[in-house]
Amino acid sequence: MTVTVPRGFRASGVAAGLKSGGASDVALVVNDGPDATVAGVFTANRVKAAPVLWTQQVVRGGVVRAVVLNSGGANACTGPAGFQDTHATAEHTAAALTSASPRLRLGAGDVAVCSTGLIGERLPMPKLLPGVRAAIRGLSREGGADAAEAIMTTDTRPKTTVTRGTGWTVGGMAKGAGMLAPAMATMLCVLTTDAVAGPDALDAALRAACRVTFDRIDSDGCMSTNDTVLLLASGASGIEPTEAELTAAVTAACHDLAQQLLADAEGATKQIAIEVVGAAGEDDAVEVGRAVARNNLVKTALFGNDPNWGRILAAVGTTAAAFEPDGIDVAVNGVWVCRGGAAAEDRAKVDLTGRDVTIRIDLHSGSDRATVWTNDLSHAYVHENSAYSS
Repeated sequence: MTVTVPRGFRASGVAAGLKSGGASDVALVVNDGPDATVAGVFTANRVKAAPVLWTQQVVRGGVVRAVVLNSGGANACTGPAGFQDTHATAEHTAAALTSASPRLRLGAGDVAVCSTGLIGERLPMPKLLPGVRAAIRGLSREGGADAAEAIMTTDTRPKTTVTRGTGWTVGGMAKGAGMLAPAMATMLCVLTTDAVAGPDALDAALRAACRVTFDRIDSDGCMSTNDTVLLLASGASGIEPTEAELTAAVTAACHDLAQQLLADAEGATKQIAIEVVGAAGEDDAVEVGRAVARNNLVKTALFGNDPNWGRILAAVGTTAAAFEPDGIDVAVNGVWVCRGGAAAEDRAKVDLTGRDVTIRIDLHSGSDRATVWTNDLSHAYVHENSAYSS
C-alpha cells in the first residue's frame, strides 16, 4: 500500500534532525524509469512556499526523476533565501543521486521539492542536506512506508494507498491533518504509476481526480501555502491505459487518500459527507456543500450530536445557488428532518452516536449533484492546530 508498489520506484524515509524528538523527517521517492513523466496540482493560495514555486517550474518540463520531501519546516514566507535553499536541495539531490546511480544523470531540474511544517522559518540546511544523502543510501523497493511516515506533521498515522489496473498499478502517499480546505486541501501527496502515460495524459487524469476528491474536502476552511500533489509515471509495466482507465484509477487513489486525511483531521469526532442533489448545476451543488461544510454552527452542532437542520438551511441560504427557500429538503443520516424548508420528521430519530454522518440536501432545482466532505469542530481542534502551520 505504498508509492513503491508500482514498478520502477524506490523510496526511503530518514531522520535528519529537522524535527525535535528524532522522528523521521526527510523522504525521497525516485523514478528509475524507463519513463519519468510527471504532472502536478498545487495550492491556489497566492502566498506560495518556495518549494511550490520551484516544483511548479520543474513540472512544466514534464519530467521528474526524484521527489525530495521534508517535514519539520515549510520553507514558506522565507524570501529569496528560502527559494535558494530549495534550489540547493534540488541540486544536492540530483548530484548525490547521479553519483550513486550514474545511469540516472540527474540535474536540478529533474528534482521536485516539497516541504511541510512551520511557516516563516528557513530550513536548517546543514541538517537537511546530510539527510538527503542518508535518504539516498536508504532507497529501496520496500521504502514506501518509511517515506510516508517521514512526511507526517501532526498526522497521527501515515496515509498510503494502492489501486490496481489490468497489469499496471497506481500507488500513493499523503500527509495532512489540519488546514484541510479546497484548492486541494492542506497536504503533500505523491502518486506513482508504472503505466505508460505522457505528461498531458497524467495532467488530465490528475486534475480530473483532484476536482472530485482533494478539492472537495474542507475540514476547517483554511488553505495552506504548501499544497502539492504530484503524479509520476515510470512506464515500467509497458502498458498504456486508456484515458478513462487512468483517470478512474488515479481518482480512486486520490479518493482513498482524501478520506484518510479527513479521518485524521485534528480534533475531529465526526466524518461528514454533505450530498447535494437536485442542483441546477454542479457548481451550485459544490457551493452549497462547501457552505455547509464551512459553517461552524453546523460543525459544532454535530459535535454535540444535534441534527440542527435550521443551521444547515441557514448555511445554504448564504450561497448564490438556484433554489427556492421553501423548496429545500434536508436529511441527516437518512431521517428527513426538513421538507419544503420547514420541520418534517422528528429530529430525535436521528442517530448521531457514530462517527460517520451523512447530510443530504435536495434543492429541487435541477439534476446535478456533488458531495463535499468535512468533519465536526471539537474542543480539541484549538489544542491540536496550535502546533501546525502548513
